Amino acid sequence: MDWDNVAAEDVIEALREVEWSTPPRSFGEFFSRFAFPRSFSKWKSRLKCNLYYYRTNYFILLIFVLGLALITRPLAILGAALTALSLAFLNDSFAATFNEKTIRTIRHFSPHLAAKMRPPHMPVIRGRSAARKTVYVCGQPRLVFVLLGLTASFVLWFTSCGLLWVLYALTTALFMIILHATLRTPNLKARLNTFREEFRAVWRNYSEL
Repeated sequence: MDWDNVAAEDVIEALREVEWSTPPRSFGEFFSRFAFPRSFSKWKSRLKCNLYYYRTNYFILLIFVLGLALITRPLAILGAALTALSLAFLNDSFAATFNEKTIRTIRHFSPHLAAKMRPPHMPVIRGRSAARKTVYVCGQPRLVFVLLGLTASFVLWFTSCGLLWVLYALTTALFMIILHATLRTPNLKARLNTFREEFRAVWRNYSEL
């Protein structure tokens, strides 16, 4: 893939649709072969490639920095956990998995309630769902859970007086992520992984016809 031709919106869309349970890359791979990009275009290409390829590592790094900064503030840690959960709902795979497991668990206690929590029926037009991009969690659009989670986490941060610490930790974590994505040279595995993802995307679109 020519990452120079990939827009930031495409990277965000790919991160939203990618499988959430992808294991992190090994430490040996994550902390090897660093070099400065030779040009601005090379930097943009490397940044987008590494953000996609090391997405799980960066997410773990973000949670680790937040937890380390808020270790003396339990409410702020809970707020950070709610924030991470809310952001995870933006991923299609995570939201669908969470929805299925939650409904399956509730079905053991209340089948009627579990049936109500099923997503509404989507009309099909020419073999495709009319609202293909709409993802539901427990019968509600996932945006509802994202907004509720972010609101609750903000209240917890404000109550624990840890809002400034959260902003500081987020800034530090984002700086570390961008620094690593800037200096880490894309390896052969990253390129092969990109080609594999492209093939899966093409095959998925073909199977939906």
